[in-house]
Amino acid sequence: MKFIKSIAIAILSLGLTFQAANASTELKVDTGNKQKRVLLVMSSLDDMGISGKQTGTWFTELAAPYYILTEAGHEVVFASPEGGEAPIDLLSMKAPFTTEYTERFLKDDVAMFAASHTRKLRNIDYNTFDAVFFPGGYGLLWDLASDQHVIKMIKDFYETGRPVAMVCHAPAILRDVKLSNGKYLVDGVKLTGFKDAEDAEIELDKHLLFSLEQDLQLRGAKYLSKANWEPNVVVDGTLMTGQSPASAAPLAEVLSKALVK
Repeated sequence: MKFIKSIAIAILSLGLTFQAANASTELKVDTGNKQKRVLLVMSSLDDMGISGKQTGTWFTELAAPYYILTEAGHEVVFASPEGGEAPIDLLSMKAPFTTEYTERFLKDDVAMFAASHTRKLRNIDYNTFDAVFFPGGYGLLWDLASDQHVIKMIKDFYETGRPVAMVCHAPAILRDVKLSNGKYLVDGVKLTGFKDAEDAEIELDKHLLFSLEQDLQLRGAKYLSKANWEPNVVVDGTLMTGQSPASAAPLAEVLSKALVK
């Protein structure tokens, strides 16, 4: 009888553990913030590996969410792994890639100061934020995508029901994010991100550390895309992704509305 009782207790224990692991993504956290806070995380790198090509955050993917979110009454805090000035991709500062948001940002002393004085990410208590937004750019393939602090932060936001918004190349950061139950976050999840065909169109595909489109699908993601450079936002639960630079503004709008629900 004691043996049977021990087996029953063990099975019950395993069942509770399984339930807890699967319930993790259902846990909700209320920061208590009346003014919702969004942590906007930028790359600290300005080069594409050993290619010699300059990179950084894609400008409109920083500028558009900044204005859309702040004008909706939310607080936006810029952060990066190294802190200080986070590089902007020079190509994104030239036509035809500039937008009304980038033009405005360049003339905005407060916005420019914030971008050149980002907070050091590891010095921030991200549990005081209601959402996290990752703009794209190629540098993040070399720093954010392999940063264990960033990977854990995304897991924690996702498992506590706080929105994770990522545009263009930023969804590549999800490649190695695993949930508490050991499953890849992207497994079975609908998402989008910059296409291989879009990288090839600007002849940067051969310089990439890895392919966002291919690697996320290898981990079970349901990758959805539209024609090159078209706006495309995919929402699956609290994960919100945008395909291209043109998706930055509509993605920020989706996030802003989610924060006031």
